[in-house]
Amino acid sequence: MSLPIVVQVVVDKPLAQGFDYLWDRDLLGGLPEVGSIVEVPFGRSLLVGMVIKVSAYSDYEIGKLKAVTRVAPLPPLDLAVLRLMNFASHYYIHSLGETIIPTIPQMWKKPDDWEKIPKKLVADQVKKKSEPESGEGFIDERNLNDGQKQALEKLRACFSKEFKAILLQGQTGSGKTAVFLNWLSGVLEDTSAQVLLLVPEINLTPQLERRVRAYFPDKKMVVLHSGVSEKVRGIAWYEAMTGKAQIILGTRLAALTPLPNLRAIVVDEEHDPSYKQQDGIRYSARDLAVWRAHDLKIPILLASATPSLETWMAAKAGRYEYIRLDQRAQGASLPQVHLVNTRDPQAQFSPGDLERPKSKSLITKTLANAVSKNLENKQQSLVLINRRGYAPVLSCGACSWLSKCEQCSSYMVLHKAGALGRKSVLSCHHCGLVKSIPSHCPDCGNADLKTLGQGTQKIEDAIEEMWPAARVLRVDTDSSRKSKGAEELFQEIHEGNVDIVVGTQMIAKGHDYQNIGLVAVLDADSRLFSQDFRAAERLFAQLVQVAGRAGRSNKDGEVGGAIYIETQFPESAVFQFLLRHDVDGFLSFTANERKEAGLPPFAYQALIHAEAKSLDKAIQFLSGLKGYLKSRGHINKGLRVYDPVPKAMMRVAGSERAQLLVESDDRKNLQEILEAMDLYFRENSQGRISKEGRIRWLIERDPISI
Repeated sequence: MSLPIVVQVVVDKPLAQGFDYLWDRDLLGGLPEVGSIVEVPFGRSLLVGMVIKVSAYSDYEIGKLKAVTRVAPLPPLDLAVLRLMNFASHYYIHSLGETIIPTIPQMWKKPDDWEKIPKKLVADQVKKKSEPESGEGFIDERNLNDGQKQALEKLRACFSKEFKAILLQGQTGSGKTAVFLNWLSGVLEDTSAQVLLLVPEINLTPQLERRVRAYFPDKKMVVLHSGVSEKVRGIAWYEAMTGKAQIILGTRLAALTPLPNLRAIVVDEEHDPSYKQQDGIRYSARDLAVWRAHDLKIPILLASATPSLETWMAAKAGRYEYIRLDQRAQGASLPQVHLVNTRDPQAQFSPGDLERPKSKSLITKTLANAVSKNLENKQQSLVLINRRGYAPVLSCGACSWLSKCEQCSSYMVLHKAGALGRKSVLSCHHCGLVKSIPSHCPDCGNADLKTLGQGTQKIEDAIEEMWPAARVLRVDTDSSRKSKGAEELFQEIHEGNVDIVVGTQMIAKGHDYQNIGLVAVLDADSRLFSQDFRAAERLFAQLVQVAGRAGRSNKDGEVGGAIYIETQFPESAVFQFLLRHDVDGFLSFTANERKEAGLPPFAYQALIHAEAKSLDKAIQFLSGLKGYLKSRGHINKGLRVYDPVPKAMMRVAGSERAQLLVESDDRKNLQEILEAMDLYFRENSQGRISKEGRIRWLIERDPISI
């Protein structure tokens, strides 16, 4: 009698262990392999899982084991990506099934469609062969400037069969993309080699995709992000995991894609917080990419004009190779920085000004004059305000009523007609609740309701009033969703069909605008003061990025445009370092502040999140955890467990939220206490919900906002 074949399978459930199943070789058409995607019965349903172990034995009675029902028509995931998943599961305190299964596209998690999939792949191949390639943005190595050539030589010297982490720090417009694409051309001379290019946001992929296709017209490239259809993503993932695609371009989810022949990784805009997942397993794609490169003994390039403090310090300490680009690619100077002190009466319109707008001006006189001059010079202006909608709050002057959300501890934002539908509405940006605008105050009946603050729509209206002949375009998630997609809106700017662009941070990153002469930043102070210690670092990075959109096409000797920043606090370190374009100075200043305060990267942090129907229950749950840690002697000199507190956004969609911060001087010490917490939670929970009080909990490692 032959021995049974037993496989251990993990599924997308918050359960620490795998589950044993029988494998019927005749039914399934062959022997099992670790990494195979399968369908298994689980409770009363059928789930997709992955085989993590094959043996002839089980701790359970063989006769009571259920059997695997189907196998996906896929090769097993390669061992390297399984090592990555195991590390991510362990480090971020998440079960292996919760880590692996969400990374598989929906197309491969529908067993009823598995038999039809090969036909789809063939049809897609035929379609793709007929698509023309673009030649946009190609810069041959011979056309690089001296600084770029030197950087390229240093990069090539780093390419060997060993791990190398390289920081490429360059001014905005210095041509970092041209450098790393020319570097990758050497890597891709091996026809089996694969390279991974990560970008922080979906909006940046079309532009980079065109440039990559121009550099590598004969290489198979796929794009992976949540904005593509299920079918397109499923096929792209298949071509990546089978080695058919040599270039994989994508957002953070691409970092976990199986790539059997990976030879190099590029993380563009490595400082960007978008690389940190904010739901499910809260991983950092950048950090996992570095671990992956180390595991595979391959080079990884981290590119940024404003590196994160962690990366910059690693480069300064010699742990990362450090390559700099200190001049703009076309020789243009950096934009002039102007700080407009909004407390200064000279900066404001006065009653006697002829050019004073009819309604109350939302921008200063200083900035208005600069925009007018820029329009006269036939150049485009870019106005950044990091708040979409018309106004953040609707209020009643008679009784102080405010448009608070019923389900969240936030305000409902006024969106004017045409933004989220056919009529003006109040919308919550946290839970998605949409309501009609009241005709009178719900509390006192006053019909004279006013708006407080301003968003992109209100600024758009004000600019159209001040410059009626100018062509104004608003770029935010509302406008890109309403009519044209974001890429079409950006194309309008590139083609010169717009005079003034108003937008959120979507317009600030990575776009190679050729005729922006002026950049204006409104309400910069709203991001300067925050409970989050990284707020200043993020604001500085955003200001450098948006400033870099100006004057990119100017030639040698010409001024590289201008950036005007409206602030009440021009003396702040963020603005003073920006005046001098001193990125290193700001990072050094920030590092000293963090060291004195004992904050990351001089300490390691984790957040324990709790959600309940009442805040008291969530606080009590976390207090119980802290008491458990004390009683077990887990809290020592190098470890700090703070008292639980409400989250900054305390209530979202009806759930009250609290958090507990754990901080350690030692990474290993933090790992041990998080594993102890996880064990404590799992002993007292069903999945991620506590048995007592029905509290939903989550452990987040290396949080990027507190």
